[in-house]
Amino acid sequence: MATILILVGTESGNAQMVADALQPVLAGAGHAVDVTDKAATAADLQAHDVLLAVCATHGSGDIPTNILPLVEALHRDKPDLSGHRYGVIALGDMTYQDTFCGGGKKVDQALELCGAKRVGDRLEIDASEQPLPDEEALSWIEGWKTQV
Repeated sequence: MATILILVGTESGNAQMVADALQPVLAGAGHAVDVTDKAATAADLQAHDVLLAVCATHGSGDIPTNILPLVEALHRDKPDLSGHRYGVIALGDMTYQDTFCGGGKKVDQALELCGAKRVGDRLEIDASEQPLPDEEALSWIEGWKTQV
């Protein structure tokens, strides 16, 4: 089974709520699962072979403040993450079409830039249609967890 790190990028707590709902599902499937909203460098990722970014979007498609240092470090240092697999759950609001799920998309790009291999499709949750993002994420994780 995999050693999974759920990376939380949150401003208002919705991404944390999703991560907290997913942790027991992944653990119940036999995976070792940690959750953090404090990862700031590639060193914080090394003890895990699978990463799951749950990332909100704020402002004009911006990355939440708490996960911004990690994304900046990945772009700056370009560490070799080719031994890692990852998934992304992006939270956004389609009312802002030009920047919809921008935070999660930017985290996805940063992980890909460093050679990590995405597992499955990125889940994009629209807050204007789905007020409870954990429900859609719980449905998505059922397929994703079998691929890691």
